[in-house]
Amino acid sequence: MFYDFPAIKPIRHLLLDPDITEIMINGHRQVFVERKGKMVLDEFKFESDDQVRMLIDRMVEPTGRSITTASPFVDFRLPDGSRVNVIVPPVAVGGPTVTIRKFTRTLTTVEDLMARRTLSQKMADLLCASVRARLNIIFSGATGTGKTTTLGILSNSIPEAERIITIEDTAELDLQQTHVVSLESRPPNSEGKGEIVLSQLVRNALRMRPTRIIMGEIRGDEALDMLQAIATGHDGCLSVMHASSPVDAVSRLEMMALSRGLMLPLWAIHRQISSAIDLIVQHELFLDGVRRITHITQVCGVEGDQIELRNIFEYSRQGQDVSGRQTGQWMCHGVEADFLPKFDKLGMAVPADVFNVGPEQA
Repeated sequence: MFYDFPAIKPIRHLLLDPDITEIMINGHRQVFVERKGKMVLDEFKFESDDQVRMLIDRMVEPTGRSITTASPFVDFRLPDGSRVNVIVPPVAVGGPTVTIRKFTRTLTTVEDLMARRTLSQKMADLLCASVRARLNIIFSGATGTGKTTTLGILSNSIPEAERIITIEDTAELDLQQTHVVSLESRPPNSEGKGEIVLSQLVRNALRMRPTRIIMGEIRGDEALDMLQAIATGHDGCLSVMHASSPVDAVSRLEMMALSRGLMLPLWAIHRQISSAIDLIVQHELFLDGVRRITHITQVCGVEGDQIELRNIFEYSRQGQDVSGRQTGQWMCHGVEADFLPKFDKLGMAVPADVFNVGPEQA
């Protein structure tokens, strides 16, 4: 078993601890873990940087990738689906540094997300219906805010009969449907050749008869390929991106689309984004360790030279209770969503009270 290899045994207890979601090794002297949403220094220490390198070499060996001083960082996944980033000296000044994002099996349903106070019942009803109705949704937020987890859970609402193509830098989505084809990018080899980038995979996916395309993360000019794929009739796309707010998500999409260097006018990019994206679901990790969806925002169209956004749900902070837990509520703004005709066309429905104005306690 993978966990029983001698080089892996030093962190075996951390990998198997269900309360730990992330392991951060900063050279041999420091090991931080994220436990229940909070980052703490663990008691465990490696004996030397050489022991950390033995761990790295054993983890990366099955992937066929390598890490050297000439190529000092690499991303890959472990056999259990956990995602790993490694960076070594001379780039990592303090010693070999390993970040392991553990693949979580504790959150598998929308009810699990509600129990963790990530979203409310009304929000869950809206998002599940939106996925079934083939809306195009961006899940945005900072690193570690739960974007991919939310996407993976909501993807359970995709009908079993559909053909789903997933595209990721490092494959971590674990969809439950039968007809799923997973594509993964590839870094260049030691000679700088053989690289496969996400934009190539998006274009190839269009030739694979997809009914859904799910992008693990948009981070570059593949944003333009995704927008064009939606424009050619491939609705129901779900994707993750890093952004601090729905407004920032739109701005990043603009910049990534323009990075292709095609000299497209900004109004054309605005029109493409506004016609392609239906919802932005914003995530945040709060100081109390709880990951919450802070906005469900509708992309409405172009108003003047700006893309118009309307918040359907928004989280309002109220303070902290005596235990240090963040208190607040989700407010529904009562926006009548422009995408409801898509629901009607496919015979989808949401509970009648979903868009009622008012708060829901978090």
